[in-house]
Amino acid sequence: MGSNPEDQRPEPFASALRDALARLNRGLVGRDEQARCLLLAALCGEHVLLIGPPGTAKSELARRLRGLVGGRYFERLLTRFTVPEELFGPLSLAALDEGRYLREIDGYLPTAKVAFLDEVFKANSAILNALLTLLNERAFDQGADRIDVPLATLVAASNEVPGDDALKAFLDRFLFRCPVGPVGDDAFEALLRSADAADTPVDASGDGADGGPLSADLLARLEAASRAVVLPASIVAALADLRAVMTEAALEVSDRRWVQAVHVLRVAAASHGRAQVAEADLWLMRWLLATDAVQAQRIEAWVAERLGGARALEPVRLARIAQAWDKQLEIEVTATELAFDDSGKLALARGLGGADAGTMSDAAPRMSAFSRRRRFGASHVGARIAQLDALLAEVDAWIAGAQAHRDAIGTALRDNLWILPVFAGQVLGRLVEGEHAVRGLRAILAGTRVAFAELPLAETDDGRIPEPVSA
Repeated sequence: MGSNPEDQRPEPFASALRDALARLNRGLVGRDEQARCLLLAALCGEHVLLIGPPGTAKSELARRLRGLVGGRYFERLLTRFTVPEELFGPLSLAALDEGRYLREIDGYLPTAKVAFLDEVFKANSAILNALLTLLNERAFDQGADRIDVPLATLVAASNEVPGDDALKAFLDRFLFRCPVGPVGDDAFEALLRSADAADTPVDASGDGADGGPLSADLLARLEAASRAVVLPASIVAALADLRAVMTEAALEVSDRRWVQAVHVLRVAAASHGRAQVAEADLWLMRWLLATDAVQAQRIEAWVAERLGGARALEPVRLARIAQAWDKQLEIEVTATELAFDDSGKLALARGLGGADAGTMSDAAPRMSAFSRRRRFGASHVGARIAQLDALLAEVDAWIAGAQAHRDAIGTALRDNLWILPVFAGQVLGRLVEGEHAVRGLRAILAGTRVAFAELPLAETDDGRIPEPVSA
């Protein structure tokens, strides 16, 4: 499940994208995920919904994105009293004199390349309907004509995801949806000290430069490279499994969103110079399918499980096997057998029976018996050792494979520009824990092998081969 070296190609975009991400994130505390999300959305030409309380740098991220993309920037806080003129420009009085219904759009949303709309779901239906066309088709109805708009990415913000069914169609226009929360306790000191090193705010009022680090040429080359990226059958199967997970959780995902998600996966792969989508890229689905933090965590756990590997020999199964062997060892170590010896048994009987035993008639001898630890044939002991050697060899192969898998996954996660380092650490930590557990169980099995080798041997070998122990 790691990246195949043959799938790697030169990364013509890596340096520019890492620089762009650093510029987005510089001086901000606890906004690494949101910066990555916005940058990838801009590369894909998609819109972003940031979900979280006020005062969490949502508008600052949008302004910085404008600095990367270039072009005009537009920003508004929407309320239920916001009128279309505030977003799309006032009506042209000169055009009205001529009997035409046109707006003065210069400096408003229809001329922006990057825009930020705060509390977007509080807008009235007239504004939302106009935004639908602008977001989905990059077009604006200017009087009787429909004109193209230069909008690259619209960043919207909301305190929460709307529960109103009437807003679902509008919500679905935001392919990327990323939760934003206050910084954690571990980053609070860094937040307090960040004011000393804060970047100069980006001027959002002017026209802005025609181009930025994310030039039109770079975006066009990346899009062309993404079209050549292969979607492997394994990824198709994984997405089908994820669809079942979403359905089971009663989370609706439109067909359009699945198609758009595949495009994002291809762009993510192309941004790293890869020829095909990798399993690690599936982490991005948390931004594309989830609408809240709980759903995002569900998807992230699903991805972590896949990256951990569905392996034939895993700690839980091996623990059952080790317990079964331990139980079998206990049975064979404590097993007894009856040993017969004419003279010895008779003496034992007398010793146990006292005077009454001496009255026994020699004409009617009785056979006495005593139990002892069971002796096993050499074939039996040899078979047990061979069975455990085969199991230990399987465990050793698993450990070697697990190490190689962890190294490959570690490289894939650490080198992935879009995946958070904390997630990479969690996955690698889980893999290390699994390896440690298997090594512990291997030590137990090795001890069990020693104990089987020390079973007492019978004087003669009956040639019997025991059945392998099954969990």
